[in-house]
Amino acid sequence: MVKHCLGIISIVLLFMLAACTSNKNLKDHEKGDRPVVDRDLPEILDDGVLNVVTTYSSTSYFLYRGQPMGYEYELLKRFAEHIGVDYKLEVSNDFDAMQEMLMSGKIDLIAHGLTITGKRKELVQFSDYLYLTHQVLVQKKPDNWRKMKWSAVQNSLIHDAIELIGDTVSVRANSSYLNRVENLMDEMGGKIYVDTLPGDLSTDKIIEMVSNGEIKYTFADNNIASINASYYPNLDIRVPVSFSQRMAWALRPNSEELLTELNSWIDSMKNGATYYVIYNKYFKNERSFRMRENSVFYSINHNRISEYDDLIQSYADTIGWDWRLMASMIYQESRFNPVSESWAGAKGLMQMMPQTAERYGVEDRTDPEDNLEGATKVLQVLWDRFIDIPDSVQRIKFTMAAYNCGYSHVLDARTLAEEEGIDSYRWDECVEESMLKLSYPENYNKPFVKYGYVRGIEPVSYVKQIFSRYEHYTQLLE
Repeated sequence: MVKHCLGIISIVLLFMLAACTSNKNLKDHEKGDRPVVDRDLPEILDDGVLNVVTTYSSTSYFLYRGQPMGYEYELLKRFAEHIGVDYKLEVSNDFDAMQEMLMSGKIDLIAHGLTITGKRKELVQFSDYLYLTHQVLVQKKPDNWRKMKWSAVQNSLIHDAIELIGDTVSVRANSSYLNRVENLMDEMGGKIYVDTLPGDLSTDKIIEMVSNGEIKYTFADNNIASINASYYPNLDIRVPVSFSQRMAWALRPNSEELLTELNSWIDSMKNGATYYVIYNKYFKNERSFRMRENSVFYSINHNRISEYDDLIQSYADTIGWDWRLMASMIYQESRFNPVSESWAGAKGLMQMMPQTAERYGVEDRTDPEDNLEGATKVLQVLWDRFIDIPDSVQRIKFTMAAYNCGYSHVLDARTLAEEEGIDSYRWDECVEESMLKLSYPENYNKPFVKYGYVRGIEPVSYVKQIFSRYEHYTQLLE
């Protein structure tokens, strides 16, 4: 009988233990526990690439007249140079998506001005703050405000956050602005209705929605609200809704070495003039902001790079290239200036030399269509000469290098690579290295090098810069 009872007790204990284990696993799952991503500064340096996410906005990252720009973009470039690596950019406007990318190891750094909050500090660790700001209420003046008396305009506006009780504020999901509305309700002891907007909407777009009358109120960081209000004069942004807040970049909690290096760099930047020049460029220079907003070549408002986009697409199609890649090449050649002329006499969008233009039937090198038609014929001839290159991307890079410095010099670089046992069918880290060596007499004087000296850094930099800019174009343009 005793043995029977002990057996029953044992079975019950086993079930209880299993239940506890099951509950623990369930809680672990509910907390979103995952294997820790072991990638810090040493791994980034070994890899040679810093993976970053930022936002596509009028202050963080955008294209203007074919050139990538933005506060976060400029700082990120400098930090990557500081640690001696390349960078790869992803774009997102949703903090939850950013945090998921960070914790999964897809990216190493959220390079975006995030408000440091206690809630977020439970998920990520923050760098030292980049700047201080505070949140303000963004509201629209009456439609005919310019014709109204000043007192009448003021009577139509909210002047204290407490007046929001019983009204509706539209803010982005999973944002510090949403947290601020919730905290404000607790502080004031009153109900504010929240219109939750999609998490992928940028703050700039939401501010524009207030200006257009699509929504009544929103919250925004004062520096972002101020620069946007310089373009939308019908907005009032004078009502503060928070104290000063620290804005910083975010890292994985275990990226201690990267954090230390980043904080050291931030400290050195703040002690110099460059940091403040960059900040003022994007958050204080109202004239520059208005010029971008009014330009059709501003990617935030228009899916365009230059006034020649249609022409570029047409000729890119004739050789099977992505038009954005050809656009990047044209930017490299002439900055889209059809009358641009180099010291050597190259002229036009694709900087054609007089002899080349004559050979390919280009009568007027300053005529965009004439110039592009001739240049694509040249590119097609060069492309055909590299028919033995199996990888299409590598073949394009060989073609571009040949367009820059001449087919014969690229041929020499391939021969040098073969002689040294390097893959002559690959440009990246192979033939480009041989091209660099042809700047030195111990290499260009070798008997198998037929065409002699070439300043190898030019075609190597040329190809790198075109493809780097092309990555920005593919991120931000359809």
